[in-house]
Amino acid sequence: MIKQGPIGIFDSGYGGLTVFKEIVQRLPQYDYVYLGDNARVPYGIRSFETVYRYTWECVQRLFELDCNLVVLACNTASAKALRTIQQNDLPLYDPSRRVLGVIRPTAEVIGKYTQTGKVGILATQGTVSSESYVIEINKFFPDVAVYQEACPLWVPLVENNEFHTPGAAYFIKKDLDSLFAKNPDIDCVVLACTHYPLLADIIRKFLPEGVRLISQGELVADSLADYLERHSDLRACCSLGDNRQFYTTGAVPEFDEKASLFLGSAVQSTQLLL
Repeated sequence: MIKQGPIGIFDSGYGGLTVFKEIVQRLPQYDYVYLGDNARVPYGIRSFETVYRYTWECVQRLFELDCNLVVLACNTASAKALRTIQQNDLPLYDPSRRVLGVIRPTAEVIGKYTQTGKVGILATQGTVSSESYVIEINKFFPDVAVYQEACPLWVPLVENNEFHTPGAAYFIKKDLDSLFAKNPDIDCVVLACTHYPLLADIIRKFLPEGVRLISQGELVADSLADYLERHSDLRACCSLGDNRQFYTTGAVPEFDEKASLFLGSAVQSTQLLL
């Protein structure tokens, strides 16, 4: 009999808290553990091998905290590490455990949000370079054209709490202009980085009229709820109790301060050394 445990949610830093927030709101009855690898952020500029190694180390720590199910609430980790972990590591480590990502839940439904068949992806350089969104969306919606734009300054703007400055607005507009220069008929834009929802109000100011902005958190939460409904054995391994635990590989005071910005409520974390 597998021991019940919390649902683990992992991110390279703080952005995954936007997904965490939506998942907890959608499925409040479960226990959750959040782990941010803040000591080694950012992941977006690192190689596939490094992102995979860091991600697998953190996933194993969540397993050690009794998580039977882990969600990679990080687009870069989902793009560069998820497939290897699912196909190579889990069968050897423990075939009963599950690791899910954030790209597939978005790709499965994005075609329903576009009328023109033109979708924009705003993401880190690592996610854009992986072509993961292009590949996954085309599996489900082969007639949808995907246009990507890397936004390397957006994560630092969020994490340094500088996204309300005129400089931030300049860079956001610049990247959006670059995206729509690739195809002005884009009518749906995905925030393919979990930091970006904090920029949504500013982004909307510079979007062409009628363009829909999609944040991943709600899509991932709905997908997870559906997954647990379809996999009763795994659902039975997720403990109930409405408990929340937060871990960071970085400095606790800094994590607690910035995490509160993402969640909108106070956070008390514990440092976890890898």
